[in-house]
Amino acid sequence: MRTKTVRVLLVEDDDGDAVLVEALLEEANAPFVLSRAGTLAEAEQMLSDAECVLLDLGLPDSQGLTGLHRLLAKQNAPAILVLTGLDDEREGIDAVAAGAEDYLIKGKVDGELLLRGVRYAVERRRAEDAQRKLREAELIAAERARLERGLLPPPLLQNSDVDLEVRYQPGGQRMLLGGDFYDAVGLPDGTVHAIIGDVCGHGPDEAALGVCLRIAWRALVLAGEPAEKVLKTLDQVLVAERHGEGIFTTACMVTVSPDRRSARYFLAGHPEPLMMVGRQIVDLPKSKIGVPLGVLTDYAWTGVDVPLPSGWSLACYTDGLIEGRVPDDVDRLGVERLCEILGRHLQDGPNWMDSVIAEVTELNGGALDDDVAILLLKDGK
Repeated sequence: MRTKTVRVLLVEDDDGDAVLVEALLEEANAPFVLSRAGTLAEAEQMLSDAECVLLDLGLPDSQGLTGLHRLLAKQNAPAILVLTGLDDEREGIDAVAAGAEDYLIKGKVDGELLLRGVRYAVERRRAEDAQRKLREAELIAAERARLERGLLPPPLLQNSDVDLEVRYQPGGQRMLLGGDFYDAVGLPDGTVHAIIGDVCGHGPDEAALGVCLRIAWRALVLAGEPAEKVLKTLDQVLVAERHGEGIFTTACMVTVSPDRRSARYFLAGHPEPLMMVGRQIVDLPKSKIGVPLGVLTDYAWTGVDVPLPSGWSLACYTDGLIEGRVPDDVDRLGVERLCEILGRHLQDGPNWMDSVIAEVTELNGGALDDDVAILLLKDGK
């Protein structure tokens, strides 16, 4: 099997020592491409093209371990083998402790030893990089799972005659955790509250803010605060906790009465819920979509009252479901076409969520850019 060529950068200001290294590599018939820098500054410019650096610790612009520290601080620094003199072995040991892969003593190394040293250094650095990336991936996965548990918790609807189904699909283009969240709580008097929200942006900061708002909402609802006050308080929490001045959140909050004959919903810059009875989509009363949370101070959100016929269901969703692309159209999918899709799938029965998400994704030509969350409340009587 052909041995892969290794790109080696020799950082050495002494011409005699440089010629010696070149001769040793030729002696070992080593598959190396050797380049040379006479100063540390030159080496820093050439570092990105090297897999292994042979570094002399005594350079015109760097003495001792200073040069090693500077090279190791570079992003994606290659493997580094330190070259020391006969009287400087202690310095070589210190260099390994500081992050060098190994050290070689000038005058005590032949071609084969140099060859093995370089190969060992390169493979060790590759193994270390692989381990580091694995640890980073594991940490990111653990943090993502923790944030998802906060964004998408188990609902508190024990012993309730309102059924709940939820779906969540992360945006596939970025594979970054977004700030979509939902929750549902049943109170002792039979009232059921639900919320779905979307923090603008993607990433851990947005997800953490979504968790904060979702927990605050649950605490306020369990404390019995009226819906109007809940939204005002969430607005205050958002402004206090957000990491940027322009960060806002859209939300839809629904309250189902204890007798299940009516509901009230509030919109804070969020898509209107969809109501279904049997296999039909029912028009809701015209409503004003209030401003998102975090946009205007002292804004008052008003609710819309909706009668609930027997066999009702209410679907709340985030805008990732309606912002997908449509073939041969510059516009996004939109609510009207979503209702057309939903209407067709309702004819096949009540379990429509997965098939609707699948069709919207297919129309988009692949994974949707934004996260999709759906919260479906249903008459369980």
